Formats: sequence, C-alpha cells, structure tokens
Amino acid sequence: MAQVLMETDLKDVKFLRRGKVRDVYETDDYFLIIATDRVSAFDVVLPNGIPDKGRVLTQISIYWFNQMKDIIENHIVATDVKDYPEILHKYKDILEGRSMLVKKAKPMPVECIVRGYLSGSGWKEYKKSGTVCGIKLPDGLVESSRLDEPIFTPSTKAEEGHDINISFDEMKNIVGEETANKLRDTSLRVYKKAREMAEKKGIIIADTKMEFGIIEGSEGQSVKGSKTEGKLILIDEVLTPDSSRFWSMKDYKPGKSQDSFDKQIVRDYLLTLDWNQTYPGPKLPDEIVEKTAARYREILGILTG
Repeated sequence: MAQVLMETDLKDVKFLRRGKVRDVYETDDYFLIIATDRVSAFDVVLPNGIPDKGRVLTQISIYWFNQMKDIIENHIVATDVKDYPEILHKYKDILEGRSMLVKKAKPMPVECIVRGYLSGSGWKEYKKSGTVCGIKLPDGLVESSRLDEPIFTPSTKAEEGHDINISFDEMKNIVGEETANKLRDTSLRVYKKAREMAEKKGIIIADTKMEFGIIEGSEGQSVKGSKTEGKLILIDEVLTPDSSRFWSMKDYKPGKSQDSFDKQIVRDYLLTLDWNQTYPGPKLPDEIVEKTAARYREILGILTG
C-alpha cells in the first residue's frame, strides 16, 4: 500500500488552517494550499486516507483552472515547487504535485452549485415537491434525468457540518445583486464548457460546486457587492471528484443512481456498518482504500490524458 499524507508540518512556515482535505499556509505574499490524502464522509474525516488522492485533486484542478481562463481568472500563482518562495524548497517531497501557491483572496460566503442532472439532495427534494432548491422542474423526471437547462442552486458555506441550500434571492441578500448575478452567470458558463469537454471524453458531469473569491482593491473584472468590492476570481478547487459528480456516459441509465468516479465506494461501505456518522470514523479496510484510489486515478487519466 502506498504512503498517504494525512497532515503536513512545515515547521518554519505560518500555518493558517486545516480543512477536511487541505492544509493552508501563508507566506509574505501568497497562500500555499496543500491537498492531503485525507478522506471525509458524512462530514467526518476518516482515520486513514486514500493514496495519491491529494495529487489527483490538485492535478485535475490545475487542468480545469487553465481551461477556464477565457471565462474567469483564477488564484494560481505557481504549481511547480521551484517557482515557490525559497523557504518552501526544502519541503519539495511533500509539496510536489499536490500543492498550489495562490493569490490571497477573500472567499465569497456562498457555494456556487450547478446541476445538470437530477441527483443527490436535488432528487430527494424533487420527489417531495417537484422542485430543486425552490426551482420548479418539469413533471415526470426520474432519478439521474438530464435537465434541459442546467440550474444554479447556491448554498451557504458552513465551517462545520452541512452547507444549507438557499434561494437565489437569499444569495442576493448575502452578497448583493450584482455579485450574485456575476457568480451565477460565471458558474453556468464554467459548467457548460466543462460539460461539453468532458462529454467528448465519455464523461458526464452531473453537478459541480465552485468557490469564488475577491481580490480587494484590484482592477479588472470588478463587482460591487453589499460587503466587498474588487476583482472576482475562481479559487479553491474546481471540477474535481470531491466537488463534482462524474459518471460514465456508456454506463449511464436514467431511473437509478449512477456509479460515480469519486469516494462513493467509501460511502457505500460505511452505510453497511453500524456507525452513527459522528466522530470518530471507522478505519477503512485496504480493499476499499485500493478501489477508491484506482477510481480517482482513473478519472484523472480520462479528463487530463
């Protein structure tokens, strides 16, 4: 079994925060984001990780950030350790392939979700009310149905626990109308371009979640919100197996849940256990870890070649 990176310790670099997957450090001018091999399910980080998961997430993000430059600028400054500040060079073994040096941006307080297919929490809501996040959809759709037009369904961004779906009007109240419109329109453009590219490679992007930030005081693609003013950029990760549902086109069959290129193997295994989905999480058996790692590597190969 390959080594897994569960947490980082860059002793002489300023540590900012530890997320479910990413550790964030700060240099004088930039943030350093490191994607570890940690895996979470049901909002619980599990005791053992998935080998190379952090590298896969980082390489897929870099690929998509580059593809979307004609739509929106992103936060990447450098992805090769030799181009990082000298203080980071001695940590090359940890950083290579799984880190990004990025601009300091203030994250928007909302998640931007685009759904092109009816799945997950959207399918659950549709069964009850015929809507997804309050958006009325046509009658007669089944689980995993393709939507005629992708829909934008924002959510709050919770530091702990679950994000909460909100209406577009609620989003306007949080970030201001002009910013809300810009976030919605940009998210839909990114999703549509990615969907078209992925379908040529035999992959369906059922839905995806994006994050945006503001570089305050910057000129360019300026937005005026109720809280901030500056240039809007794409940040964090984009169109990875942790932020999106990827399905195989050749295996796609509406009317049931689909096999995803992500940690669904982990979730399915955990649902067979007598576990109450709170800390501490159970250790994953080697077989589940290996299957999940293979799934992540497979989607990296398909999307980026």
